[in-house]
This record gives sequence, structure tokens and C-alpha cells, in this order.
Amino acid sequence: MALNEDINISGNLKMPVEWKLYSVAFVLAIITIVYNLGEGLVSTFFGLEDKSFALFGFGVDSFIEVISGVGIVHMITRIRLSPKSDRDSFEQRALKITGTAFYVLVAGLLATSFYNLWYQNNPETTRWGVIISLISILTMWLLIRGKLQVGGKLNSNAIIADARCTRVCLIMSIILLVSSGIYEIFQLSYVDSIGAMGLAFFSFREGRECFEKAKSVDHCNCDDH
Repeated sequence: MALNEDINISGNLKMPVEWKLYSVAFVLAIITIVYNLGEGLVSTFFGLEDKSFALFGFGVDSFIEVISGVGIVHMITRIRLSPKSDRDSFEQRALKITGTAFYVLVAGLLATSFYNLWYQNNPETTRWGVIISLISILTMWLLIRGKLQVGGKLNSNAIIADARCTRVCLIMSIILLVSSGIYEIFQLSYVDSIGAMGLAFFSFREGRECFEKAKSVDHCNCDDH
């Protein structure tokens, strides 16, 4: 009788702990969506205002990450109810839409970068690029840390993979910081366009990865960039 009670107590304790951890993962995913939405609005506004195409492209990328984030929220809800389940049709469609958006962004970034290089167009200032990228780096680092901790405790490859994918956002923030910082300090021509090309490179990798993952129902695949 005592043994059965211990088993029941252990089982009753385990479920709330796992449920709470999945709730934390869900909240982190929502924060990611809300942050990227705000970052996208601010970045595109100041990117157009200051004629900084690297910042504008960074903002568009943030909007695309919102679409990706919706798929992540759905994924977390699914694996909380059925941890061993595979990627469903909703997530596959979200990945295809996200991948297409990334490819469109790549084309726009490259076309505008070459246009600006040819006509020697430079931003009026990249101050906001520096400020936004610094905030983004801190935010992405905190989100990555939180997702890795929750994913590790749940032994969830899917959540850990999401954290690894978030590292790409961190890398892109660093690219924006470097290009914006160099231009703001030294006023070097073409730096903003080169930064936009760097964003295009990682956007292409993200788009390719989205389509690769959409081909499979396996939910725990994300390259560690």
C-alpha cells in the first residue's frame, strides 16, 4: 500500500513539473513573437527614415520570424500534449511560408544592396541600427539561454533545436551592430550595403533550412549555425 502511494505521489509530482516547464517554453515562444513584431516595426521605420537598408532588412527578417514563431507556439502545444508526436501539416505549411518569405527577403536585400553600391547611396545615420542591435543581442541571448534550460530539463530535442535556430537571430544582430557601428563611427561607404548582404546570406540559410525541415515530419532537426 505504501509503495503504491509513493508511485502515485511521484507520478502526481512529475506531471505538474513537466506541465510547468512546457508552460515556460510556451511563454518564451510568445515573448519571441511579441519582441520580433515590435523589433520589426521599429527597425523598418527607422531603416526607411535613415535610409539604412541593413536596418530595414533586419526589420523585415523580424516580421518573418513572427511567422516562424507561430509555428513554434503550435509545436510546443503539440508536444506538450504528445511529446513523441511528429511535425504536423500546420507546422509544415508554416515552414514553407517562412522559407518563401526568407527567399523573397534575400532577393530584395541583394538587389537593393547592388543598387546602392552602384549609385553610391549611403544612409544618413546608422545610430538606430546600433541601438536596436544591442537590444536584440541581449534579448536573443536571454531567450536562447531560457530555451536551452527548459529544453534540457524536458529532454526535448525540439525545444533545444528552436534555441539553436534562435542563435541565427543573434548572429544577424551582431552583423547589424558591426555594420552600423563601423558606418556611424567612420562613415565608410558601402558598409551598410555589405551588412545587408551579410543578412541576406543568413536569410538564405534560414530559408533553405525551412524547406528542408518541411520535407520531413521529424521535429527535432535544426542545424547548429
